[in-house]
Amino acid sequence: MEFGIYVPQIVPEYETLLDLARTTERTGFDTLWLFDHLYAPGLPDHPALEAWTTATALLADTTTLRVGALVLCNNFRHPVLLARMATTLDLISGGRLEFGLGSGSVREEHRQAGLPWGSAADRAERLGEALEIITRMFASERTSFQGRHYQVTEMPNRPRPVQQPRPPIHIGGAGPKYTMPLVARYADVWNVPTYGLRDWPALTGVLEKECARIDRDPGLIRRSHQAVLAVAAHERELPELRARVGRRFAAAAFGVDDGYIGTPAMLVDRLGERAQQGISSFVFMVGAKHAAATMELFAAEVMPQL
Repeated sequence: MEFGIYVPQIVPEYETLLDLARTTERTGFDTLWLFDHLYAPGLPDHPALEAWTTATALLADTTTLRVGALVLCNNFRHPVLLARMATTLDLISGGRLEFGLGSGSVREEHRQAGLPWGSAADRAERLGEALEIITRMFASERTSFQGRHYQVTEMPNRPRPVQQPRPPIHIGGAGPKYTMPLVARYADVWNVPTYGLRDWPALTGVLEKECARIDRDPGLIRRSHQAVLAVAAHERELPELRARVGRRFAAAAFGVDDGYIGTPAMLVDRLGERAQQGISSFVFMVGAKHAAATMELFAAEVMPQL
């Protein structure tokens, strides 16, 4: 099993996030994840750090931690530039980059920045072309591609990424029409949002069907589950903990009931059940205020039993 922490970088200074990253590394978590937005969604007056710059700094200031964004917005960076950025950061970090990419999720920030949005089909098509370019650039020293949205001619990419055949590509979501075909073709890791567990058998069937269509082994795609984590040292603390988490992650999209909230023994059982489903990686959403204490308790009481 691999464990990661998702902490949106809604902070006024870098040092706060660096302290959390170093705690993540010290306690034995494998990955730290950021969001990729031009500002904190719904919180335009709150300070927030840009994802790629922050990931670069965190990788430079840690030694074993792997860092990525769930997920980078394809519309913010041209795929040729993004492939060059990812290759360079993988080299600088000694192969510790996790590469997540998506089609965009907040229309308003695109409007404000004057960036193209379009329909879900348009964004999925752009994302597919970008993934084709990026994967080719990771694998080849020169790349050419002619698509509806992007055209690339004999683009060099030297040196190559440290990780071979490429930095792990994470694609998140559960949409059977647009997302799952891209997962089947390009993902090394399918990041399943909390709500995706409700349709797990059906989505697994869709993924297997899409993989069969392109002759790819679905067993090559790892499953990652992103969900809320909150740990109670004792069972008597659970009512208060659940109330606090319910207030912090009130939106239905967080799917608190499908997350990981409980005592260490409860979490060991639930994580074991999810592992039997085929999930091998877990990305935990935690409130920044309680992140350090949560990681310490999870590392001391849950990790050793798994």
